[in-house]
Amino acid sequence: MTGLAIRNVSMRFDLPNGGSVQALQDVSLDIKESEIVSVLGPSGCGKTTLLNIVAGFLAPTSGMIELNGHRVHGPDAERGMVFQKGALFEWMNVRENVSFGPRMKGQGRAQYGATVDHLLDVVGLRDFKEKAIYELSGGMQQRVALARCLANDPDVILMDEPLGALDALTREKMQSLVLKLWKETGKTIILITHSVEEALLLGERLIVMAPRPGRIHREYNLPFADMGVGADLREVKKHPRFAEVREEILGMIWDMEEEIMGRTETAQ
Repeated sequence: MTGLAIRNVSMRFDLPNGGSVQALQDVSLDIKESEIVSVLGPSGCGKTTLLNIVAGFLAPTSGMIELNGHRVHGPDAERGMVFQKGALFEWMNVRENVSFGPRMKGQGRAQYGATVDHLLDVVGLRDFKEKAIYELSGGMQQRVALARCLANDPDVILMDEPLGALDALTREKMQSLVLKLWKETGKTIILITHSVEEALLLGERLIVMAPRPGRIHREYNLPFADMGVGADLREVKKHPRFAEVREEILGMIWDMEEEIMGRTETAQ
């Protein structure tokens, strides 16, 4: 069996005062190989918690994650992570950051050199390979993070708000790059975002999560990721269906946020 299976995953965090927080409740989802899925929802709905469980950083209270037929028990190179901030090694230059994974696997320059150079070409950093990380803009640092993830050749790429800190123009360019890499590499990608438009653009499937305890509220199958490959994303946003689904989801999340605020006021 290929692909990622999330099976009845629940996550409870126990608090020092003896209480607990139920972050996720019975989340189940099947993600096919080479699929790109965006996950959206109000703050505190467990999006990042779910991603960290898939990455192997957290063990769920109950349920399990399976990848290609075997159970996930912890972090592994088969699942690569791209964080909101690149989490790059400041003391290494661009090439050294991208080649870090292969070098840790014991590969020599003759093995990884051509792959690293190719990835730097793909993400548009051919002329910056010897630059220090602090010399790069935020968008360029995220390009390095993407290339470093791809250098490990993971089956699944997990993205936790990877474009959230970028300005609007850079963010749009990076969205186009994510779609290009998805289509060219055939990787499975799961992307967490707070942006409804970004979720629509970058998800063949879009998962809307409900507030705590986090669970799947609604799922959409969308054409916009395929439409956006190699296209002007601003033109994709003009599609009538795009505006229709955007407004539907915005209303849905607004109602959830109102519900959360109502709970908070009642608790006070």
